Amino acid sequence: MKDLKERAIRGGFAKVCAQAANFTLRIGSLMVLARLLDPKDFGLVGMVTAFTGVLNLFRDFGLSAATVQRVDVTEEQTSTLFWINILVGGILGLLLAAMAPLVVSFYHEPHLFFVTIVLATAFIFNAAGVQHSALLQRQMRFTALATIDVISLIISTTLGISMAVAGYRYWALVVAAVSLPLVTTVCLWFTTGWIPGRPRTGVGLHPMMRFGGTITLVSIVVYIAYNFEKVLLGRFWGAAAVGIYGRAYQLINMPTDNLNSAVGEVAFSALSRVQKEPARLRNYFLKGYSLVLALTIPITIAVALFAHDLIFVLLGPKWNDAAEIFRLLSPTILIFALINPLGWLLFSLGMLGRSLKVALVLAPVMIGGYVLGLPYGPKGVAIAYSTVMTLWVVPHIAWGVHGTVISFRDIVRTVSRPLVSGMVAAALAFAVQFFWGQSLSPLLRLILGATVLLAVYVGMLFYVMGQKALYVNLLRGMAKRSPIDENALVSVA
Repeated sequence: MKDLKERAIRGGFAKVCAQAANFTLRIGSLMVLARLLDPKDFGLVGMVTAFTGVLNLFRDFGLSAATVQRVDVTEEQTSTLFWINILVGGILGLLLAAMAPLVVSFYHEPHLFFVTIVLATAFIFNAAGVQHSALLQRQMRFTALATIDVISLIISTTLGISMAVAGYRYWALVVAAVSLPLVTTVCLWFTTGWIPGRPRTGVGLHPMMRFGGTITLVSIVVYIAYNFEKVLLGRFWGAAAVGIYGRAYQLINMPTDNLNSAVGEVAFSALSRVQKEPARLRNYFLKGYSLVLALTIPITIAVALFAHDLIFVLLGPKWNDAAEIFRLLSPTILIFALINPLGWLLFSLGMLGRSLKVALVLAPVMIGGYVLGLPYGPKGVAIAYSTVMTLWVVPHIAWGVHGTVISFRDIVRTVSRPLVSGMVAAALAFAVQFFWGQSLSPLLRLILGATVLLAVYVGMLFYVMGQKALYVNLLRGMAKRSPIDENALVSVA
């Protein structure tokens, strides 16, 4: 496809803008809700989401990724996949509802029964929009997807804050969580205009089911590896500990989730389209990888340097205990930025076996770290999380790129420029805050430090490291206009 590069760039720009809006909305809602609700309210919902998160990985059985990755997809295949998604969503919803008594018994929290029942409905809402979203991704209509994301988040956030103001406590979080997929699915149906046909057999779904099933298995193992500590903290330290740790973890993950969503969807779609063209695939991947790192490194540094001021400004003084956990988890922002894009590469190339092997090694290592840190509470778990991830990052990268068109040297070269720029910027920002920021309020001190950090970082990256041309070219690509030819990306018989 001749205009794939321009469309990928524009799609990435649309997603980045949408994720910036989403990030702002999420931070804003968290600032408001943190002042309206108590840590225990967040902890109660967090206890259930530790379970729903695992089940949520089954919500589309990896079939959306299978739809995007395939070179050609027929109407019969897409319609059949839709009904499979509905079936899976219904089963998951019923399963979670049936687990409600077990959740109450495990955590010794009777309030969790109806919370679990209500959250179970989200699986049906999600399932009904999976294939519609996948079709928009195949068509590279990321501006439409970005708009839907923002609209859905605005509506769900407004509902959540309104209920919190009205005094509904943790139910405000529950309603916000359930309304988000509902509104998203309604918008997806309206945007695509696609109405699924009846399911059929013998339409060549076996390879797609195998692909989706493997992705789901990888996602489950990775999710357990990255989230099992919340279950342990809830079981042995209670709702308040989960609330404190969970808010710090949520803030840490927001940049990673937003960037991975913004760039990852576009990158996976684009890389899947050029999977048979090694030179283009390598070029696209490294540019996307460079962009993610360039955006992530200053965020990582800001969290490490300004943790207490950030928590005070964002969440308020009653969340002060989360500040140290926030700082201890800061290395994981960069580490996730280093390893998550390898998933785009391996999935687009169909190398799912390797992804599964990596996940199966990672999970027991991470859980072992949590167990060692658990006796020391949330801080001990945070130290264990960051330590294990730091030790794991180099083997993960080397294993991930082995035998692909990307070399370990490519990764090192790509990482070195923004990393050196970040180190210089961090040193100057710390010095400015140390000598001139002590007498300022937390908000002014944060603004001062962040301004210096960003200015020095951009100057170093653009002019000392010579990366200005890369981002100028990206901006030029965003400005180009080309017609949308949906049939070039999706073949529907």
